[in-house]
Amino acid sequence: MFVPPQYREPDGSWMVDLMRRNPLALCVTNGDAADGPYATHLPVIRDPGMTGEWAEDLSGGTLLGHMNLQNPHWAALRDGQSVLLVFTGPHAYVSPTVYEKSPAAPTWDFTAVHVHGTVEKLTSAQDTLDVVKSTVRAFESDLGTGWDMTESEAYFDQLLPGVGAFRVEVTGAEGMFKLSQEQQPHVRDRVHDAFAERPCGRHRETAELMARLP
Repeated sequence: MFVPPQYREPDGSWMVDLMRRNPLALCVTNGDAADGPYATHLPVIRDPGMTGEWAEDLSGGTLLGHMNLQNPHWAALRDGQSVLLVFTGPHAYVSPTVYEKSPAAPTWDFTAVHVHGTVEKLTSAQDTLDVVKSTVRAFESDLGTGWDMTESEAYFDQLLPGVGAFRVEVTGAEGMFKLSQEQQPHVRDRVHDAFAERPCGRHRETAELMARLP
């Protein structure tokens, strides 16, 4: 991903936070010449077995995901294959009217993280179940209401034959946080205020990120 210097994240924690808050990633791998690339939207979490902190470029970390076994993408996955995981964060259209100057041009402020790594398919039923349970725990903790999965574990066992789980060893990542940094501070403040006043949560989340900029 091409990231102009002014749009780079202040530090790696911005990328980690975006991935945690926006865990539905686009998983992309190469297919053969006839099929072209494969791309699947799927939930991705940090491997709870990962020790230590994330590196600045996230290298050395591990992520977990799963997809439908009937998806042709699963059959095409190979151990050691390069994979790209694309996480999309808050984003919003910027109308030139917000700038209160002329000439001006519209743009789109957006945030994204591209994670590169190598994939390992998890073939045992226990490993697959562990990924499913870890995903539930992560999402209920960060995004849910603390639902207790205990009474549904037998149901999980029924679903398991249709689930393919995998691990990604991260080799690096780039974050794009395009939040009107190219504008003068007073203009950027107007963009922030316009987003913050919108009823849409996506706009308000974009404003919150703008407020965190140094």
